[in-house]
Parts: sequence; structure tokens; C-alpha cells
Amino acid sequence: MTAPEAFVSHALTTRFEDLPDKTVAAAKTFIVDTFAVGIAGSGAPGVSAVRDAAKRMGGLNGSAKVWGRDTFATTPHAAAFANGFQIHCQEYDCVHEPAVVHPMATIFAALMAEADAKSGVSGKDLITAVAVAVDIAAGLGLAAKTPLKFFRPATAGVFGATLGVARLRGLSSEQALDAMGLALGQCSGTMQAHLEGTPALPVQIGNAARAAHLACDLAEAGLKGPHDSLEGPFGYLTLMEDAWDMAPVLSSLGTDWRIAQISHKPFPTGRAAQGGIVLIKQLLERGLNVEKLASLELTAPPLIHRLVGRRPKPHMPVAYARLCFAYLGARCLMSGDVGLDDFSQDRLEDPASSRLAENINVVDNGDSDPAAFTPQIAKATLVDGQTISVETHALYGSPADPMNVEAQHLKIRKCIEFGFGSAREDIAEGLISRIAELEREADVASLSQLAAGFKEA
Repeated sequence: MTAPEAFVSHALTTRFEDLPDKTVAAAKTFIVDTFAVGIAGSGAPGVSAVRDAAKRMGGLNGSAKVWGRDTFATTPHAAAFANGFQIHCQEYDCVHEPAVVHPMATIFAALMAEADAKSGVSGKDLITAVAVAVDIAAGLGLAAKTPLKFFRPATAGVFGATLGVARLRGLSSEQALDAMGLALGQCSGTMQAHLEGTPALPVQIGNAARAAHLACDLAEAGLKGPHDSLEGPFGYLTLMEDAWDMAPVLSSLGTDWRIAQISHKPFPTGRAAQGGIVLIKQLLERGLNVEKLASLELTAPPLIHRLVGRRPKPHMPVAYARLCFAYLGARCLMSGDVGLDDFSQDRLEDPASSRLAENINVVDNGDSDPAAFTPQIAKATLVDGQTISVETHALYGSPADPMNVEAQHLKIRKCIEFGFGSAREDIAEGLISRIAELEREADVASLSQLAAGFKEA
């Protein structure tokens, strides 16, 4: 069986009853988290341009809801695009660390747009589609053995999203293989957007979610696509990864459920910055303050240096600042945390933050693992010459150091308040309580209505 055939079989034949309790629980946890960060994204800079583009793309007479403030209904393609952007645009969405893939942004935007359009998608249907789709997207990231060249959350995510939608539609194996090939033809995602810190990064997520729908539309209509879409001479892995090994990924399908390996984002920043933020919070608990600090150095694996080691600069765009550990560290040192409000124009232009950021650096520790996030060591040098060091070997929010339920729910409420501009306990409590019992939902489209601001029926 080829890799695409194995993925298609896994996506189309897995039953809800095949999922372990831990997998079901993880799917529900990250479904509500993804709804929340998608709602928060409706209040983010740049979102109005994306929503305007979505309205031009799909019009205003569709069945799929765009979440958060100023909601509207449009086509599944356009809603998947807009919600995908909103989920990722503040870097608050969950991540599979070893795969270096944010799977839920692309996958969940596509699946909920399908559920809105199709109606009658049950909670069990959604949980199962999420679980198998995440296996595919994260599996492609885990197969890679060299540093990412392309933006893997979009490039791997489009295949997971495509087979998740194919499952909800009930496509045949042949149609699903065609859809994977048609997704390959739309597969894109450049790290240049990450390097420059532009909103084109979450645009790529939205585009991948939209592409999953188009791939399934075309396959369902009878259009053929290449079937050797992953390891063929011009397939995904051949083009976008320098070295890979699919054998361990394929052999683990149905036993290693990747949704249970996903990490929360406790802070609205790149995952690569979050270990350092926690270490700074620990330094503050040990008595460090801005007045005592001469400089701060975060020593971490190459991936951390590459993704968030950039230097601060005047008039930083928001997307650049979210991926600049020097700026994030300065904000954490000044306020004790990093939150959604730390990316307002006033804070980005704050002279005290800028001066402090100049004395914060990320150092590459030379680790040979291209996907390593730890270990990380933060060393503060004080004005009197003393040093204080703390270190971590597991990022907060990961399965090794998970956020507790109280912290998860606090994040959900903060996201919803930021997205709507005021506290909406009806929406927060509705999503939390209903998704906790998601397997009992007869039609999950009503959850989109809730995320779009309509009170629970």
C-alpha cells in the first residue's frame, strides 16, 4: 500500500469506536481551544482585509459562518479561508512540536466550514474527522528528517484537511486519492512570510483550508488527480523535504493518535518563544526585575534561534513582533506575562520595551535535532555582575507539562473577550460545556453559530 493509500484508508475507515478515550478527550480539548483562538482572531490587526477578500470570494448568502465579531455567512471555501486566517493570525493555536505543524488551524477551519454547509455532522463525526486528519498532517511533519524549508502547517495541513473533508463527505477511496493529488497542485506555504513577519503567514493557512474544499469539490465532480502525491518524483515530500521516512508513520496509524501529542499555546506568540517566556516568569519569581537586569540570554536549539531569534527593530509589524523573542521577553519582564494586548501599537512603540529588548538575545546551542524545542536555558546577568539561570526540558502546555483545565478555560474566556471586544460568558460557557459533551451533539453546525456570536438555542 502506498503512503497516500494508507492515509486514505485510515481517514475513511476509522470509526469513532476505534478512538481511545484519551484521543477523544484530546480532540475535544483542542476543538474548543481552536474555536476560542479563531474568535480572538476576529479582533486582530489585518483581519478586516482578509474578511473583505472572503466576502468578495464567497459573497454573503452562504451557509458557513465566520466566527467572532461582525460575523457573516458565506460559502464554505470563503469561510474556511477567513477562519483559518483568524485561527493562526495571533500565533495562539495549538502545535505538534515534533512535527513542527500547527494542525488544527487548517484542519478545523476546513472541517467546520464543511459541517456548516452539509448540516447533520454529528459530534462523533467531527471528533473522528479531526483525529484522522491530525494524524495525516502531523504524520507528514514527523516523517521529515531535515529542517523545514516550506511552511509545514499549510503544506502538510492541506493533506490532513483534504482527507478530513473527504471523510465528512463520504467520498470513495478513489475520489479521496484524487483529492489528495488535487491538493498537491494547490500545496504552498513559504517561510519568507515568517522571516519577514508578515500576515501572509496565516493567509497560507487560510488558503490551505480553502484548497482542501476545492480539492474535494473537484474530485467529487469526477476530476482526476495524481495518486502518487506524497513520494512520487514530484510529490509533496520529494519537493518540500530534503529527507524523510514514512515507514514509522504509516506503521503507527491507528495506534499512535497524534491529536493526543499536541501542545497548547499558553501565550499568543510563536511556540518557539514560549519556553523562554516561562523561564523569564521563573526569573521574576526569583527576584529579578528590570532595574536589576543588565542583559538576558536564552540558549536554545537551532529551531528556536531560527524562528524567534530575530532582532527587534523600530516600527515592528505586529506579525514580526510576535516572533521576536527580544520584544516578547521585554514585555514579560515589564508586566510579568505576555498577552493579546501586548501587540497594540502603543506597546510596540513603547520606548522602554525597545530599550530593554536590545539587551535580550537568543543563542543557538548547536543541537543536531532540527525539530528540537528544548532544552532551553535563560541566564540573566545583573548590573552588579551576578548571574541567575533557569532551564526547562519540557515546554509548558505540552503533554509533558500540560495546562490544567482552569488555565485552559481562562485562555478560552480571554480569547472570546478579545474577539468580541467584551466578555461573552454565554458563548464561553456554551462552547466549554457543549464541547465537553461533544459526542452527544447531533449537528455541530450550531457550534459555529455560537462562535459567530449567536446565543445558544
